[in-house]
Amino acid sequence: MAASRYRRFLRLCEEWPVENSKQQRDLGSVLRQRVAQAFREGENTPISDPEACDQMYESLVRIHTNFYKNKYPRLKETTFTGVTVHDCRRILATDILKQMEDMKKGTWKRLREKFSAKKPEEDSK
Repeated sequence: MAASRYRRFLRLCEEWPVENSKQQRDLGSVLRQRVAQAFREGENTPISDPEACDQMYESLVRIHTNFYKNKYPRLKETTFTGVTVHDCRRILATDILKQMEDMKKGTWKRLREKFSAKKPEEDSK
């Protein structure tokens, strides 16, 4: 029975898309890591709680298939602020978040990083 659960999770991992714009924060890559950790021995991995495993799989399938999005359709494709899904994806991209972090730095810290001979990581040690 563990073998069939393992194959179902592998199939789900293959179908789940990976967003390259969200490095180390993508749900697809986290899902792949968790499945690899949970099934270290592949099909021979003993499952301590099969019911919880099946429930987790069913929950992930509902997320993947947009079950609730289809069950409760929205009237508009924007949020209350007027931001679209496409704009949210662009804003949450890793490179944009890094740019925003750089903008939050104070003037003194930016000048210190610019003119310092050492890297900022070494300075904080």
